This record gives sequence, C-alpha cells and structure tokens, in this order.
Amino acid sequence: MKVIVVALALVALAAAGPVPDAVPEPIKILRSEFDVHPEGGYNYAFETENGIRRDETGEVKEVLDEENKPHSVVIMRGSYSYTNDLGEPETISYWADETGFHAEGNSIPKAPEAVARQ
Repeated sequence: MKVIVVALALVALAAAGPVPDAVPEPIKILRSEFDVHPEGGYNYAFETENGIRRDETGEVKEVLDEENKPHSVVIMRGSYSYTNDLGEPETISYWADETGFHAEGNSIPKAPEAVARQ
C-alpha cells in the first residue's frame, strides 16, 4: 500500500511541475525576393527578424562535359549570415559551378596549406 501511495505522490508531483510555454511565435520574414530570369538565372534573398539573412544569384553558363559536348549549367553565388550560439555574427559565402560547391567562413575548417595546394 505504501508503494502505491508513494507512486501516486510521485505522479502528482511530476504533473504539478512547470507547465511548458506555449508554442513560440514563428519568426517573421522581413524581406523576401525571388526573381527568375527568362534565360534561367535568378536572384533570391530573404531576411528574418532574428537576423538570419541569405542572398543568392544564379546565372546560366555554357560548359563542356567529359566528352567535350557543351551544355548549360547554373552557376550559384551567395552568402548567408546568422548569430551563432555565442552571440557572434557568422557569415558563410559560397559558390557552386562545374567544379562543385565551395564555401568560406570563419566557422568552416580550412585545409592545411600543403593539402590546399595539391
């Protein structure tokens, strides 16, 4: 009987604990743009009330594949920024082209000098 009373007391104590806050308000978008160009390029940007920001452009470029056949690709270039867990601003710049995706920023590890030259 004592075990049941103790168990019920623990359940009551857990139920009386702090009530979680209501679902937080969604973060508001302050600016949002998306323009598509007829040839396939684009401009894209947004900014939120908590300081997140992204800007990106894409343009069509003619490249040669492994068989030297031309085809069109979209080259992307842009950046995004936010405040990290330490309260510091972070900005990442990136581009993507026929050589792959490339990103730079203080929080992205850099290859050792000898590896980067190879």
